[in-house]
Amino acid sequence: MSANISAADVKKLREMTGAGMMDCKKALKEAEGDFEKAIEVLRKKGQKVSAKRADRDANEGVVVAMVSDDKTKGVIVKLSCETDFVAKGEAFIGFTNKAAKLALQHFPDTLEDLLKVDMDGLPLGDRVTELVGKINEKIELASYEKLQAEVISPYIHMGNKAAVLVGMNKASDDIYEAGRDVAMQVAAMKPVAVDKDGVDQSVIDKEIEIGKEQARQEGKPEQIIEKIAMGKLNKFFKENTLLNQQFVKDSSETIASFLKKFDKELTVTDFKHVTLG
Repeated sequence: MSANISAADVKKLREMTGAGMMDCKKALKEAEGDFEKAIEVLRKKGQKVSAKRADRDANEGVVVAMVSDDKTKGVIVKLSCETDFVAKGEAFIGFTNKAAKLALQHFPDTLEDLLKVDMDGLPLGDRVTELVGKINEKIELASYEKLQAEVISPYIHMGNKAAVLVGMNKASDDIYEAGRDVAMQVAAMKPVAVDKDGVDQSVIDKEIEIGKEQARQEGKPEQIIEKIAMGKLNKFFKENTLLNQQFVKDSSETIASFLKKFDKELTVTDFKHVTLG
């Protein structure tokens, strides 16, 4: 026998879940008026929507960087969706910020661990699935990065399209502010590593091979091809490693020389950079 579902019940479930009125009414009918079961029905609907939309591209979304009060820990969280309209919604941005706060509080090692963290009585991963059911788009917690250092400076690019964390080996208010400039540098110039020691050997081998092939195409003598390739590799390091890049705010100096103004031993220990798409 079908339970008698009142408008007040539907309104209550909607307030509890944020799901649409018709979805709430159907869920309550299916659950025969049991609110806990109705919430489970809505979550299952979210899982179905998620599976149905698994082949969709979730290239829009929100990227958030957050640091602890003492500025020694930082996280970046990316929540992806299909449309810019959804990404700009207060509920979507609020959810991403809440997930970032949980990440900073628990500081899990991996994205998989973060998805297991409790958010209001359910794992974060289940809350993401609920959001899918409410919004009816493919939504996924797509990226999570963490960083620890003496001081961490964050930067969020306009419209939450990208976020950066930069860790330094020394701490002060001035160094924190300098780190903000370096974080903006990372967002603008997209370095692949802090310095050449951080560049993967496979990338180095590939750049040397490209340099040799270019030299051969230019008809250079075989005995100097290795030297030319190494010169091109050094240029690659200069353009693509953070400390060796020209400072975008002052091209007369590198990031390394900019930092030395604050402290001769000041350097970047690591950085994280997450973008949409």
